[in-house]
Parts: sequence; structure tokens; C-alpha cells
Amino acid sequence: MVSVADSVQLLVMLFVNATATALMTRFFRVRLTTRWGPVVFALALIPPVLVILTQVMSAAGFGFDLGDPVTVVVLLILVPFALGMTFDYFWMPDPEEVTLPDKYQ
Repeated sequence: MVSVADSVQLLVMLFVNATATALMTRFFRVRLTTRWGPVVFALALIPPVLVILTQVMSAAGFGFDLGDPVTVVVLLILVPFALGMTFDYFWMPDPEEVTLPDKYQ
């Protein structure tokens, strides 16, 4: 049976992975000026980072045995990847729409 602490740890892992995805996606969108560059870099670089983050957090004692590697990939890689990308592309304003102070331009 799953305890409350295990559920909270799983939610923390989901939040960390989704936050990392959103931040990396925003970084790629701001830094890359091509149309497909941010998408290609996000699809190529974010999933390995999420795997590494999941392994580090699991080694630190977070989470519990989910029983199946497919469940781990879906819950801790694919779901946070989709949430983070969705957050950045649909909720955050486009980088071209953001105005910066004169000293940063």
C-alpha cells in the first residue's frame, strides 16, 4: 500500500521534472532564433535530463517502487515533459512579446 509520504514524494518528483522542462523550454525559445530550433532541442535534450533528474532523486531516497519501468517512464518522464512544454508554449507569453528594459537590449 502506498503511504501519504510516498505520494507526496512522487508529486515532488513530478513537480521538479515539470519545472525543469518548462525552464529548459523557455531557455531554448529565448536563445534560439529559428522556428524549429527550440522544438528540436527540446525533444533531443530534455528527456535525457529528466532521466538523470529522476535517477538522482531516486538515489537520494525520493519516490517508491512503482513496479514497472514503463510506469516510471510515463509518470516521471512523459507526463512532466508534456506538462512543462504545455506550460511554456500555451501559458507563458511568446519571447518576442516580452519587453525588456533598455539596458538589456
